[in-house]
Amino acid sequence: MRTEPTPELAELRPAIRRFVEEKLDPVAQEIDRSGAIPEEAWSLMREQGWLGMLLPEDAGGGGADILAYCLVMEEVARSHRCFTLLLDATSGLTPMGILRHGSAAQKERWLQGLATGRLRAAFGLSEPDAGSDAAAMRTRAERMPGGWRINGRKQWISGGHTADVVMVMAVTDAEKRARGGIGAFLVEKGTPGFDVTRVDTTIGSEAIKLGELTFTDCVVPDEAVLGDPGKGFAIAMGSLTSGRLGVSAACVGAADRLNALSAEHAKARSTFGQKLAERQAIQWMLADSATEIEVARAFLYQTLRDVAAGKDPGVATSICKLFCSEMVGRVADRAVQIHGATGLVRGFAVERFYRDIRHYRVGEGTSEIQRMLIARDLLK
Repeated sequence: MRTEPTPELAELRPAIRRFVEEKLDPVAQEIDRSGAIPEEAWSLMREQGWLGMLLPEDAGGGGADILAYCLVMEEVARSHRCFTLLLDATSGLTPMGILRHGSAAQKERWLQGLATGRLRAAFGLSEPDAGSDAAAMRTRAERMPGGWRINGRKQWISGGHTADVVMVMAVTDAEKRARGGIGAFLVEKGTPGFDVTRVDTTIGSEAIKLGELTFTDCVVPDEAVLGDPGKGFAIAMGSLTSGRLGVSAACVGAADRLNALSAEHAKARSTFGQKLAERQAIQWMLADSATEIEVARAFLYQTLRDVAAGKDPGVATSICKLFCSEMVGRVADRAVQIHGATGLVRGFAVERFYRDIRHYRVGEGTSEIQRMLIARDLLK
C-alpha cells in the first residue's frame, strides 16, 4: 500500500497530477526549448493558487500548511525542476522571513507582490568563501546615520539576477558573527551600489540561473533591516525546516517520475529478441528504486505530519533532506542506465532530470552538513 500524507490530500493528488501532466508538461518542453521560464508558467501556477502557498490569505497567499505545500512540490517536480523554484520563490526563505520577522510596512511593501509572483525575491547568503560555513561571510554592514552601508559580494544566488528584492545577510558585529552579529537586509533592485556582476548557468536546465551580486558602498535605510540587526543568522536558519522538507518532496516526486519512465521504456524496448522488462537485471534496478522511493516517502510524510502538528522535528528534516537527495541521485543513475543511449541525449526527459537533480545534494545544506547535524545530535 502506498503511503499518503493525509486521506484528504490523497484525494487531491489525482487532480494535481492531471493538471501537471496536461498543463505544465507542455510548458516544461517549452522551457527546455527556449532555456527560459515563460510567463505562462507563473500564470498557470498562480491560477491554481500554488504561488505563495505558505503565506496567509490576508497577505495574498494560499494559507496552506506544510503538508499541502510539499504535496504540490512533489507533484510539480515530476514535470520540471523550474516549477519547484517558482513555489520556493513565493513561499521560501525570503517571503517567509518577511512574514515572520518583517515590520508592518515591510509586509505591506512586499508580501502581496511576492505571493502572486508579480515581484521576485532572492536569498543572499552564499559567498565565494562562505557557503555551508555561513558564519565565515565577509560581506559587512556598517551602521551610519539613518541606515547602513553594505560592502561585499554574494555568489550562487538563485534568481538573484532578476530579483526585485534580495534578503542580504551581512556581518554587523565582527566579534559576535553568527552569535548575534549578522543582520538581514532587504535590498531593492536599483539601489545605488547594488549590481549584478555575473550570471551563471548551472549543470541543470538552461533556465536555472545563479547571480553574483556585488555591493559597493550600498546604502540602505534602517527600514530595510529585517528584525533585529544582529539576528539575521537566526532568521535564515529558522526557515530551513520548510526549505529542507520542500527539497525532500521534490526529490521524491522526481524519483517517482524517473522510475515510471524507466518502467515504460523497459516494457517498450527489446534487445536480442527480449523486452528489457523481462530481464532480471532491469527488474532489480526498478525494484531497488521503488523500494528507496517508498522508504523516503514514508519518512518524509511522517516528518511532515509531525511538523504540521506543531512538534519539533529535530534532526528529522536533515535526515529527510540527506536521504531523499541522495536517493534521487541513485534512481536517476539507474534510469539513465536502463535507457541506455537515450538517457544520455539532450531532448529526452531522463537526461535533463539527471542533470537537474544533482543540485539537491548541494542546495539547502550539503549532504555533508546534514551528516554533521545528524551526528552532532547523536553525540550531544
